Amino acid sequence: MATVVKLPKLGQTMEAGLIVEWLKAEGDPVSRGDVLFTLESDKAVLEVEARAKGVLRRVLLDKGVKVPVGTPAAIIGEPDEDISALLAESGAEAPEGATTETPEEAAAPAVETVTPEEAPAGRVFASPRARRLARERGVALGALRGSGPEGRIVEKDVLAHLAALPAATPLARREAERLGIPLAGVSAAGPRVRQADVAAAAAPAAMAPTAAEAFGPPPAERPAAGELRPLSGVRAIIAERMGHSAHTTAPVTLHAMVDATELVAVRERLKAALADRLGFSVGYNDLLAVMTARCLVEFPYMNVRLEEGGIRQLVGVNLGLAVDSERGLLVPVIRDADRMGVAELATRFRELVAKAREGRSLPDELTGGTFTITNLGMFGVDMFTPIINLPECAILGVGRIRPEPVAVGSEVQVRQVMWLSLTFDHRLVDGAPAARFLQGLVRYIESPYLLLA
Repeated sequence: MATVVKLPKLGQTMEAGLIVEWLKAEGDPVSRGDVLFTLESDKAVLEVEARAKGVLRRVLLDKGVKVPVGTPAAIIGEPDEDISALLAESGAEAPEGATTETPEEAAAPAVETVTPEEAPAGRVFASPRARRLARERGVALGALRGSGPEGRIVEKDVLAHLAALPAATPLARREAERLGIPLAGVSAAGPRVRQADVAAAAAPAAMAPTAAEAFGPPPAERPAAGELRPLSGVRAIIAERMGHSAHTTAPVTLHAMVDATELVAVRERLKAALADRLGFSVGYNDLLAVMTARCLVEFPYMNVRLEEGGIRQLVGVNLGLAVDSERGLLVPVIRDADRMGVAELATRFRELVAKAREGRSLPDELTGGTFTITNLGMFGVDMFTPIINLPECAILGVGRIRPEPVAVGSEVQVRQVMWLSLTFDHRLVDGAPAARFLQGLVRYIESPYLLLA
């Protein structure tokens, strides 16, 4: 029995999505669990699996078009099954004749009045299904050798070309298409070609990106003068949520200068002690996350949210850490951060950041936070006023660490100094309790050994 595949709801806040890439073409056999297409939700690109077995009879949605959740996307059925009723229910036009390409159609010329010998130079002959599949998958027909009559390109030629390409993430495929780089010529650092691999292949050898450049977000393209760019995708979501936060909360920001000399020293020791075990260097965000989680346990009135009927005290600390990515601001959430040590939290944080930047985050990995940390210190920012990530109660802004002369007793010493900026919702917490929370965090930063108490 034929089945309609609908655009799934991949998160509680998801209302619409768009198909990034179809991984099955019409006429392909489908088994339960096969990945049909990749779907972009609020802030992630996820794979959608088939829940039925049969043949992909009809693709109902083009890639790149945003549609509401529940919209029919495809029909899976038996090869000879009548799907006209489902097509009508889905609002699609009924197919004229068979919905799969027959051998006669594959052999039929794309333009019957012109033979390959009579065609202008550079003219590519391909069957209608081959052209549609090539268009959907970003394949240049001119680069293929046809196996059909008189060298005509048929669907199996396009499929063979796709099968020969290395496995790649959706973002890598899109980047390769944008740069005009064939994936077949890209070397993968891992089992799949990633966006960083494509970027490295695009750069001249003398200008190969550093590790930081390869794995960080690429610089934004300079917009043309007077260009009007649509407010869509992640940018539209950020605009809506930040605007809603600014207009519905009663935000107050507290700033505090902190002596981070001991924090710097502890981080250096941990880098040396854990580098071989973890395979990376422990960062300031890792230490600040552990300290913030401890403070949220000690000052639970900061780990709350406003709901209809009152203030909800939250159980457990789900810590969000803001991450810059090519798709915009993302906030991976470390669940039960209050139960983790530095090594465990640092490892989990890097896993979440990698998935977020590659567009592979699951919905639960970007939602459900109870408190957020955002760090702009690496950009030379001293302090700023962060906007609360609703429905959370507060957000901590972290500035850069730099040496400054500081009065220590009766002496002036050069110490490592940083600024913290705590924005909280005054509807939920008063100024003095919020200041005590910030004071507690400052205490841990200035005396990290207290974490052992």
